[in-house]
Amino acid sequence: MPPSFTTPLQQIKCGKKMLDFKNHPLIMGVINTTPDSFFPASRTPDLKSALSRAEEMITAGADILDIGGESTRPGSDSVSAETEIGRVIPLVRKLKKNHDILISIDTQKLAVAKAALSAGADIVNTVSGLRDDDDFAYFIARQQVPVIIMHMRGSPKTMQNNPNYGDTISEITHELEELVQHALACGINHNRIIIDPGIGFGKRLHDNLLIIKHLKKIKALGYPVLIGISRKSFLGLILDKPVAQRLIGTITANTIAVLNGADIIRVHDIEEASEMKKVIRAIEDSD
Repeated sequence: MPPSFTTPLQQIKCGKKMLDFKNHPLIMGVINTTPDSFFPASRTPDLKSALSRAEEMITAGADILDIGGESTRPGSDSVSAETEIGRVIPLVRKLKKNHDILISIDTQKLAVAKAALSAGADIVNTVSGLRDDDDFAYFIARQQVPVIIMHMRGSPKTMQNNPNYGDTISEITHELEELVQHALACGINHNRIIIDPGIGFGKRLHDNLLIIKHLKKIKALGYPVLIGISRKSFLGLILDKPVAQRLIGTITANTIAVLNGADIIRVHDIEEASEMKKVIRAIEDSD
């Protein structure tokens, strides 16, 4: 299936603000209001700790905060919508009351997305990619909010059970295009779609490396690209280091991803990502 659009958008309207990709990369901070995220240091299971982490990220230069109340690490179990809502909504409300920051809600559930947007969230980020979920897609279309559509085979519970690709980039690009076509068919405007190739979501080590190396081929679909590399297990396989010691690997891989076209980087470490961005921009802007 041919790409719908071949020139990636430079801006996406987000309420009264704009996601401006000319100032790439935008930095998205990960806020896990869960007790079981794969990176223990990122867990903020109560409102006080989550708010403190969010404020640190805002000060350090985050452009977007991505708030999630359900772990999607490999093998994780789903939680109820009620549990997820109880974890994320108080934080969304508090942040929107006290800060001028764009907030993304990271969820697979329509009920959670509805509650979060009502509380002031600006963006929906769904690892499900809206696969076969017309109701969720129709809701996003009606709300006219940006949506991040991610590639994943299976579910977080099953995705790492022997993932296999014949032609990694071709297959992921084709499947992302199918997800985008579903979103468009449900009324989501093309100028509100961001795509995510899903690093670590139903991928082998080699698949993750190919995604970063050939990101321009995925970006050729014509949509802004988010990349989520931060401290993930494929870096541990390369470096033979635990999650707490994968910061340098994260910065290195994110730098290559940005040079290959990533528009948004989703990270745990905002200060370091901000410094990386400054160096990249200084080099790119030099004569």
